[in-house]
Amino acid sequence: MLTTWVIAPTCPPLVHRCCHVCASGRFRANGKFRVNAHHKRLDAWLLVLCTSCGDTAKLTLLERMNVRALQPGLLDRLHDNDLALAAELLQDPVLQRRNRIALDWDNAWRLDTDGSDGSDGSVGSDHLDHEVIDVSVRFAARIPVRPVRLIADGCGLSRGEVERLITEGRLVSAARLSGRLSGDFTFTLKR
Repeated sequence: MLTTWVIAPTCPPLVHRCCHVCASGRFRANGKFRVNAHHKRLDAWLLVLCTSCGDTAKLTLLERMNVRALQPGLLDRLHDNDLALAAELLQDPVLQRRNRIALDWDNAWRLDTDGSDGSDGSVGSDHLDHEVIDVSVRFAARIPVRPVRLIADGCGLSRGEVERLITEGRLVSAARLSGRLSGDFTFTLKR
């Protein structure tokens, strides 16, 4: 039986960056943008707020970009302070490198298992005897998660039991299950 799990963001992630006022290291994006026009060129920043003191920092999005080079509708979304656009732009690796930031996804995502999280017994350890379950994990955003934690949460197992199943060869995947993953993968659980 093939099951699809989806990892979806619930809110924008926290931004790791040093605050110049209070030396805190976490900022929250609230979807506010600042746009400056210089004749036919634009500068745009995403404003983020320090979680400790509330100081505002700017993350550079556009520098001296020609207005005609923008994607249609992007300028309107910037002017409308679109929170979905802020979350989308934060995931851009170019933006992260340019602004020297990292993202903290703790408590900012959820796992949708289509009701197969063990609460109804469909994937839980009680009904896994003599079953082979194929699970396809899809990422709605580039969220780095530990597959062992994900499988434990999705199947209603402990992390130790998941690691034991991996060493016994009853939990297999083409992807490396140790460390973190942020791309789609599949695994097979044999019980």
